[in-house]
Amino acid sequence: MIGIGSDHGGFELKEAVKKHLEERGLEYKDFGTYSGASCDYPVYGRAVAKAVASGECDKGILICGTGIGISITANKVKGIRAALCSDCFSAQATREHNDANILAMGARVLGEGLALKIVDTFLDTPFSGDERHMRRISMIEE
Repeated sequence: MIGIGSDHGGFELKEAVKKHLEERGLEYKDFGTYSGASCDYPVYGRAVAKAVASGECDKGILICGTGIGISITANKVKGIRAALCSDCFSAQATREHNDANILAMGARVLGEGLALKIVDTFLDTPFSGDERHMRRISMIEE
């Protein structure tokens, strides 16, 4: 299960990502927002992060205008490693090296086509499990 959330700035891209997940046959839970009306990104960033941290969702996708604010919010939740990605290489590397569990994106930074490729890369790339990466993740969690 993938948790997904956005503020008003990311609402349209979130809807496109949901459609893409459905086309891939992937289950998701939408934590809002549910319209383009102005709202506060911390509400949705925290909701998805808590769902991932608790195990309710395996991974998360968060979207705001830049992706910055919503990723900062998510990373305040213990056990969350949210990565702001604007390219496929970063999405791949953060999964392989950091075992990132939330992808953050900026709807005002990315076009829809690239954003969907980043989503696919993030979701399809496994954590490498290399000892050095596990050691570094443990250091983050301290």
